[in-house]
Amino acid sequence: MTDAAPSSRRKFLVVADDTPEFSAALKYACRRARSTGGHVALLKVIAPAQFEHWSGVREEIERQEREEAEALLQSLAAQVVAETGLPPEFIIKHADSTRAALKAVVAADPSIKILILATSTAGRGPGPLISAIAKEGVGFSGRKLPVTVVPGDLTDAEIEELA
Repeated sequence: MTDAAPSSRRKFLVVADDTPEFSAALKYACRRARSTGGHVALLKVIAPAQFEHWSGVREEIERQEREEAEALLQSLAAQVVAETGLPPEFIIKHADSTRAALKAVVAADPSIKILILATSTAGRGPGPLISAIAKEGVGFSGRKLPVTVVPGDLTDAEIEELA
């Protein structure tokens, strides 16, 4: 592993969600980070609350969603540390869509070098985010960012062999 400070290491960005394929993307990102001296950044996107008339209710829902997002990311941290030896970076973003969140996060952080996504395991195409990026791109404010697409049904052994 390199002696570079964490802030100068290349980041492998993974969107943390509740899809079955997320675990393949995370495992692959961890393995690539470990083998290249990088580290993992986890992005959790929170959709805005829709309570326009009751700001107190909206604020409470947003607070609860943020706590849930933080708890999810904390629960994933042990796996990332075990796989890479380094704690992950947590990014929680309120946005209307995952694409919008990705665009903002990548534009703001030049140390993000690779976005890692996994294909859907449901058998109905690669998944909505991968399909949207393939069709329209993300538009990272002029930045070119490689996207690694991992088959969502890879086993841990297959990921170890590939990454």
